[in-house]
Formats: sequence, C-alpha cells, structure tokens
Amino acid sequence: MFLKNKVIVVTGGAGLLGRRFCEMIINNGGTAIIAEYNTSSAEEVRNKINSKNLFVEELNIISKKSIEDLIDRLHLKFNKIDAIVNSAYPRNKNYGKHFFDVEYEDFCENLGMNLGGYFLTSQLFAKYFYKQGFGNIVNISSIYGVIAPRFQIYENTDMTTPVEYAAIKSGLIHLTKYMAKYLKGKKIRVNAISLGGLKDNQPQSFLSAYKEFCLNKGMLNANDISGTLLYLLSDLSEYVNGQNLVVDDGFTL
Repeated sequence: MFLKNKVIVVTGGAGLLGRRFCEMIINNGGTAIIAEYNTSSAEEVRNKINSKNLFVEELNIISKKSIEDLIDRLHLKFNKIDAIVNSAYPRNKNYGKHFFDVEYEDFCENLGMNLGGYFLTSQLFAKYFYKQGFGNIVNISSIYGVIAPRFQIYENTDMTTPVEYAAIKSGLIHLTKYMAKYLKGKKIRVNAISLGGLKDNQPQSFLSAYKEFCLNKGMLNANDISGTLLYLLSDLSEYVNGQNLVVDDGFTL
C-alpha cells in the first residue's frame, strides 16, 4: 500500500501505458483519475478495471480552461491532489512521417500539442501544488530523448522514429529539470521516466533487431514501467527530484 490515500491524476490514462498505471495506483492503495480527451475510451477502461477508486475526468492538455476546471473539480471532490503523471500522447493525423516528408506546420503543431501540453499541464498543477504545500509531477519521456535513434533497427520496415518525437522527449527531460529547480523549496518534486520501446504488434524483424541492443528482454510492456512509476509516486523517493530514470533493458548502453 505504497500509495495509500494518495490522489493521482494520469493524463492519457486510457492509453497503453496509462491504463496499467491506473491499475498499479489502485492496487497500491491510491485513487487514480483517468484524465482523457476521449472520455468514451476512458469509460471503457474504468468499466474493465471496475474499482471504486478509479474515476474518469475530461481533459484537454492544451486548454488552460480545461486543466483549471479539472483541478477545481478534483479539489472539490478530494480536497487535495497528490500527484500528476503526464503520459498523454497527442499528435495530429500527419504525425510519424519520415524526416524529409515532415511539413513545418505539422512539426510545430505536434510539438505544441505534446511538449506544449506537458508544459501547460505541469505549470497549472504546479500552481495548485504551490498553494497546497506539496505535490509530485512525473513526466513520461523516452530513450530517444536521451540518445539519437538507432535507425538501423527500422530497416526493411515502414517504421521510423519521428523527428517530432525526438524533439519532444529530449525537451521534456530538460523541462523536467528546469521545473524541479525552479520549484526549489516548495516541496514539489518533478521527475521523468525515459522508457524503452513498448511491444505493440511490431513486425518480428524489428523486434529482433531491437533486442540486439538490449541485455535481456528486448521490447518492454507497461508492467515493466509501472514499478519505477510506483517508486517515484511513493514516499520511498521522497528526495529524488529533477531526475530522469531510464528503464530500457540496457538499450541506451
């Protein structure tokens, strides 16, 4: 019960990672809030998990009013918010193209939606935490915010690492450090988790090429990340602040 009585918001809580994060929070005694733009998918996740400690709230991470309204609703309901996990993954319809095919407008829009959304959400929750006297922000980043992409693993596939993704995730790591230091003395912790690739129906040729750079398992799943998140959300990591924890089975070595 490492998270007993903690109220924790998970943006993108209905996603591949987010739903597992919510389960982990509940299983460790906490209350999880699925904060999603698409509330219908969030309701499906809530029904599957079926816990009285799981709630669905609408959130648009690039809308100041939406974020402020969410904070107000949660404060009214719980009288506190202990932490927020930024794991939303917004992107436009043109996201994922190869470098030479990316339009400037799409590059800017995707950075604004994703990195900008993380900034805005963190900024407004930090204001609330400042008044509250404590708080915890965990940003979900990536190994491709730490190192350059290993493009060779995408050979003979249509896949790539989007240039927007690399810019977003590297920027997020430094934004995490910036916020942690800016909030010095306010009992607000800000950390990031840079995760390795997640297995999600990729072709076997890619999975094999990826595993060559790993030490044991290769591609990870959401359960492999949850323990690190539990640590950062719990009091076990009380003095861990401004850090980027890499969980990648050695891929970045």
